[in-house]
Amino acid sequence: MIRVISGLYKGKKLKNVSGSKVRPLPGRLKESLFSIIQENVRGSLFLDGFAGTGSAGIEALSRGADYVVFIEEYYPAVKVIHSNLEKCGAEEKSRVIHGEFNRSVIHLSKEEACFDVIFLDPPYRLLENRNPLKVIRKRGILKKNGLIVIRHHRKIRFSPKDFKKSRQVTMGDDILAFFINLDYSGKQSE
Repeated sequence: MIRVISGLYKGKKLKNVSGSKVRPLPGRLKESLFSIIQENVRGSLFLDGFAGTGSAGIEALSRGADYVVFIEEYYPAVKVIHSNLEKCGAEEKSRVIHGEFNRSVIHLSKEEACFDVIFLDPPYRLLENRNPLKVIRKRGILKKNGLIVIRHHRKIRFSPKDFKKSRQVTMGDDILAFFINLDYSGKQSE
């Protein structure tokens, strides 16, 4: 069972996505994540990429984020995110994008969206083949001193050069890797 841990929606039970296509963020890992980033979340524009159930983004809203954008490609998960937002009464403080991550980031950059915090929980194999931080940097959707957190499996070696790695937390098989945008140069052309 997925629950909101703290804040405005504390204790709300969230729906899960049936099947094995979505890997929920375990409660202990989510609690550790938000203990670390709490000061970055309040008043933020937050992006929940590869959102799954929307648990991370809803937790951010519950803890004071001003607005959350969810990106999810798997349609059954998109329906669950909408349902979870409705259950919390958070539809007006959020936007759900049903689409592939890179294309969605390109679209957001054309809208001149710029985030304070980006949380990514991609399929583990995606990190072996593609670097989602590259499109974020290229499209300039992270504010200066903005924070990116990526959840990945401990066996996956992921050392991108697009942002400065500031911290790493390991819990069981999961790693939370924290990156900071120290050098914001705005949107770059293709």
